[in-house]
Amino acid sequence: MPKKPDTTQPAVSFEEAMQELEQLVARMEAGELPLEASVAAYQRGSELVKQCAAQLEKVERQVKILEGDMLKPFELDGAEDA
Repeated sequence: MPKKPDTTQPAVSFEEAMQELEQLVARMEAGELPLEASVAAYQRGSELVKQCAAQLEKVERQVKILEGDMLKPFELDGAEDA
């Protein structure tokens, strides 16, 4: 069975994905896009969110391995007062 061609855009770095996502959200919030472009932007944004989440999960697994599965919650200064 022939393999379907990959029609998705190539994966980008986490930083690039976040920057593109921020730009998409800003344009959508500003109402700059017509309906069809908004739907396409939403779809692209969903893909970017999935990519970022997958990259974060991968990094978390790597940190757990490096820390011997003793990952501690991150605490901000003053967070304990909240």
